[in-house]
Amino acid sequence: MSAINATNTPDVLAQYRAQQGSSATGENELGKNEFMELMIAQLKNQNPLEPQDNGEFISQLAQFSSLEEMQGLSRSVDDVASQFRSTQALQASAMVGRTVLAPSDIGILGAEGEISGTVEVPASTGGLRVSIEGPNGERVRQIDLGSSQAGVASFQWDGKDGNGNALPPGPYKIVAEGSYPDGQEQLATMVSANVDSVSLGKEGKVTLNLAGMGSIALSDVEQIN
Repeated sequence: MSAINATNTPDVLAQYRAQQGSSATGENELGKNEFMELMIAQLKNQNPLEPQDNGEFISQLAQFSSLEEMQGLSRSVDDVASQFRSTQALQASAMVGRTVLAPSDIGILGAEGEISGTVEVPASTGGLRVSIEGPNGERVRQIDLGSSQAGVASFQWDGKDGNGNALPPGPYKIVAEGSYPDGQEQLATMVSANVDSVSLGKEGKVTLNLAGMGSIALSDVEQIN
């Protein structure tokens, strides 16, 4: 019987990793049983005059044990991620039909006949105001909120122009301004909107599709009503 020189006997772990890399998506992917078979084959075919060192053999067994633990941990992580995505999908479905407060300078005047939202005030101002602009950029209403401390100020528009006439439903631009020593400064606004539907991405990212306002990430929502 011919013996295989120990110096030419390939490392079993290297074989295992190489085989996994070449067939990671195929049906021939090696598992822990195949790994052990390779290790036994290596022991059977080693050179009896130069047997494998005990320390090296123990090291391979330790690597085998670590590999088995990592595979089990990977399966556990996949299970947790799957459960998390399922929970997100259930939570997201409950958002449909709700009203959220989201960053936007466009408000949708609907059947209820009003638009509400908030203004982010970075510093105290003596003259905070919100202007409502129509489709052609014309100002249809100005709401004076007066003095405001730094923080968040609420506003509400009843859907009427300055003469008390009800305006048609549709999108209207919201322009908030604060009066400061250096002049008027435009401020960021948050507008209430209805959630028409919810999309769940491949990576578990939840996107809300708002009525007339497009899509935003759930993480951008400031408040859920």
